[in-house]
Amino acid sequence: MIAELERNIRWKSIDGIDHLSFSVLDVDETNSVIHVLFKFAAERQIILHRHLTLNKTMTIEGEHRLFHADGRLKEVRPSGQFTIAPPSDDPHREGAGDQDALVLFVIYGDGALYQALDAELTVVMELSMSDFVRFYDGKGN
Repeated sequence: MIAELERNIRWKSIDGIDHLSFSVLDVDETNSVIHVLFKFAAERQIILHRHLTLNKTMTIEGEHRLFHADGRLKEVRPSGQFTIAPPSDDPHREGAGDQDALVLFVIYGDGALYQALDAELTVVMELSMSDFVRFYDGKGN
């Protein structure tokens, strides 16, 4: 079932963020809410980053793994787990276990939503509401 789901989704990527694909399902600019399906590559970690706004997540398939900035495993969110994650200055990486992880994110806020960081914790990229508006094609995936 998941394989069929994945085939029917138009996955996108962002230059500079390896091991991550996504599909913007909906953007509600009026209420500052974005629904995004993220796919984290198996046994990989994405770029170091921090969340600047409230995120609610639901792990649909696989394990959604969070890592400290130094690479140590911080948390494992198995399939079926719902999580509410407030904004945090704590940088981390995200990834998957031994299979790709599909995670639904509901992102709240306008303006800057995420900051990607280098090893010295310098901001190298920001993702904002306007970026997700641009990624959204209006077709729901």
